[in-house]
Amino acid sequence: MTQNLREFIFLMKHLKGVGNTGLLRLLHAFMGESNIVWDAGLLAQRAGVKPKYQEVFQQSVEFIKDRQSALLESYPTYPMVTILDDAYPDSLREIYDPPIALFYAGDVTLLKTTCLAMVGSRAATSYGRRVIESLMPQLAAQPYTIVSGLAKGIDTYSHQTAIRYGGKTIAVIGSGLDVSYPQENFRLQQYMSDHCLVVSEYLPAARPLAWHFPQRNRIIAGLSWGTCVIEARAKSGSIITAQLALESGREVFAVPGNGLTTQSDGCLQLIQEGAKCVWKAEHIIEELPVYKKINP
Repeated sequence: MTQNLREFIFLMKHLKGVGNTGLLRLLHAFMGESNIVWDAGLLAQRAGVKPKYQEVFQQSVEFIKDRQSALLESYPTYPMVTILDDAYPDSLREIYDPPIALFYAGDVTLLKTTCLAMVGSRAATSYGRRVIESLMPQLAAQPYTIVSGLAKGIDTYSHQTAIRYGGKTIAVIGSGLDVSYPQENFRLQQYMSDHCLVVSEYLPAARPLAWHFPQRNRIIAGLSWGTCVIEARAKSGSIITAQLALESGREVFAVPGNGLTTQSDGCLQLIQEGAKCVWKAEHIIEELPVYKKINP
């Protein structure tokens, strides 16, 4: 991929009023162009921008045109892997609406390892923490990379426990790489940026807006060959992640919980719908190699 195309992708990340799907349309439309003209009307047409977003889209195009040189000076702030790069994982490229680019801090080669997502409640109980503590020693000993979202609760315990047992872990966050959310995970995020991997599809300084997190979940599911859900309510982001994994043809595991409370009713629902019921690491280990063999 040419440097000009990389720069075009980086500049497109500054567009407003258009989502990732629209950016992919623009990339496809201009793949063979040697000189891309920032014409707002043409870009809006190619991206499929909806009428109500036309004005904000046009303003963002003008912003890019006026500040293109300054924006490109900030381009090296964080490394970026694009959908056209060899370092971009095939598992993510296969999903619906794969991110056009990921900004990253840390060991980018982890993206192409066999990943297992571990997700669950932000309000994790001692039971959820004990489950992770029970599963992780064997999982960390496997050639798996644990993927989660660096949120409170199950996400945080999954990252921390993987690190403690010498495993590899990736955090997919819903803000810019220079923003810590929750703030209490600042040190963990810094450690993972130095020793593991933190990725985001959002530009540096991007705030953790509510709509970023469902989008973040598709990346967690897409990177992973399997998703293990621990303590999740029926209507939660963790269940959305599991559904996205199923839609991508990936394995879904669910840890059963107390059926008399709502803390794990999402997990029980997943099991009822066909997810594999797990409470030991071997329940997961015995499935992933088989899955990888069937889906090379």
